[in-house]
Amino acid sequence: MTIKKPALLVLLLLFAGAVVAQYATLYPSNWYVGMKWNKVQVIARGDYDGFSEEKVVVNYPGVQLLKVHKFENGKYLALDLLIAANARPGNVVIEFVANNKAHAVEWPLKARRTGAGKTFAQGVSSKDLIYLLMPDRFSNGDVSNDRLQNYLDTLVNRKDPLVRHGGDLQGVENHLDYLKDLGVTAIWMTPVLENDMPLQEEQAGKMAGYHGYWFTDHYSVDKRLGGNAAYKRLVDAAHARGIKMIQDAVYNHVGIEHWFYKDAPAKDWINRWSSYTNTHHRDETLFGPNTSEAEKKIMLNGWFVPHLPDVNQRNPYVANYLIQHALWSVEEFGIDGWRVDTYKYCDEAFMNSVNTALEKEYPTISVFGESVANTVAGSAYFTRNRFTGGFKHNVQGVTDFPLSYAMLEAINKSQGWTEGLNKLYMTLAQDLLYQAPEKNCIFLDNHDSERFISMIGEDFRKYKMGISLLLTLRGIPQLYYGTEIWMKNFKDPNDGMVRLDFPGGFPGDASNKFQTSGRTAREQEAFELVKRLANFRKGSTALQTGKLMQYLPKDGLYVYFRYDRQQTVMCVVNSSDRPHKVQLQDYSERTAPFTQGLNVLNGESVEKSFTIGEKETLVLLLR
Repeated sequence: MTIKKPALLVLLLLFAGAVVAQYATLYPSNWYVGMKWNKVQVIARGDYDGFSEEKVVVNYPGVQLLKVHKFENGKYLALDLLIAANARPGNVVIEFVANNKAHAVEWPLKARRTGAGKTFAQGVSSKDLIYLLMPDRFSNGDVSNDRLQNYLDTLVNRKDPLVRHGGDLQGVENHLDYLKDLGVTAIWMTPVLENDMPLQEEQAGKMAGYHGYWFTDHYSVDKRLGGNAAYKRLVDAAHARGIKMIQDAVYNHVGIEHWFYKDAPAKDWINRWSSYTNTHHRDETLFGPNTSEAEKKIMLNGWFVPHLPDVNQRNPYVANYLIQHALWSVEEFGIDGWRVDTYKYCDEAFMNSVNTALEKEYPTISVFGESVANTVAGSAYFTRNRFTGGFKHNVQGVTDFPLSYAMLEAINKSQGWTEGLNKLYMTLAQDLLYQAPEKNCIFLDNHDSERFISMIGEDFRKYKMGISLLLTLRGIPQLYYGTEIWMKNFKDPNDGMVRLDFPGGFPGDASNKFQTSGRTAREQEAFELVKRLANFRKGSTALQTGKLMQYLPKDGLYVYFRYDRQQTVMCVVNSSDRPHKVQLQDYSERTAPFTQGLNVLNGESVEKSFTIGEKETLVLLLR
């Protein structure tokens, strides 16, 4: 039914005050003028089955309603809006009209942020040191949000590693100066979006979504972490200290309480099976030339676990929803880059589309995907590579699992033909498969692995070796929270044991490891090692962007160089149980102009002939 404009205005005045806020929910919740992505598909979600039969009217200068789409679920409409270049910020009123009644919902059209590439969307690179933390386990800065009664999970118990502990975004903000002092230049937090899920039965027992990977609302930061406002304050505070912020994206799945699954616009928003089908996790089925299509489908469309419905990114409405959310997040919060969870399980064409959209809007932004690969070829497949065949992924880099495995083997195993240091040498030699290996994120441990210090048997010599490798090899180094103060543990009996609270981050903690006075001698020694090398790295062009040259390991001795026109850094790793004599002249390709070196780790000088002790690591600035 058509309503004339004067009558419609009267109806709006009568009804707006009572129903504007509740009548329909819009996704995205707002947009911005001047975006390259100016054709926005808004999903409108009503509260009754006949909502999709309502007439939609948009009357705002510079905003045109191009098309309205219906779904099999009558609670939803998709509105294609075109935002003109001359549109100005304001509240776009979207009117839903039925039975001579008009209901209005405001859709804010905001001004864009200024400073893209300079003050936000800066991207992370090999110049940065990323600090990975879990907000729930790092620090509790606001105890008032620990338990909120409108959530399905209100349990907070720091004695149980599987449930929430109360850490939040204010806690992270409170310790930004600690991170800056350590030498951190970027923070990657596990996801902060709302996880309104009850405890779920997993192999380890009843588990909460404290880690953040069970999304139930893409447009709300979890209020138990502080909500949208706290996230904006944290990002702004980090930027004020020269620290970038990386957001963790999850495109592969949602929590089972998300409306994507519970009340989907259409059944094909989720990858559904006649009976529950789990992914087999074998990425080889995606790039192998002789793979089974059935097994490839299971890899991509199989569910991670029963309470994480697998999202169908081949559905164009779903794809638009996820792409727009990524763009919205950068503009709304001012983040600098993305880490993409479960990258290899996502539809490949979709991933290229979202990466392209982000780079088109923000040319300086960075993205790296989590691709747990067993081989360098498998890792390279999921990023920009030099392969001649197969699907061509366009993401800038990946989390470099093969290099992580190789570093740990070099530290823990004796040198063999393909073992120990040779495993590391061989892995780096395969960098020819990547277009830009320096854009890979490299790491010793993370929230899904045993902690590094436990994996090396709590041996400080090995710790020194690992930290030195992490901060001097090619790539973007990532440090897991607490590694700098000797936090340790295995995933026994569950993942929560490697995600324990940072001591001093919570009220009532017996000691405060954020402060020197709260650390043991060993913890302080570990902290000082990371701080010294990380801050040296901040001023070292060779370590940040220089080339890598490595020499074949010999008798447990491994030498490699990072160098450019300004600097040459020589790294010497002795994994053997005896000292080695080192002569600069043996590496004359890189050492010819130099007669001595400065030991970056202790400030002492070494001459052109020196001895390195057993299980010792040296980082030398040649001069």
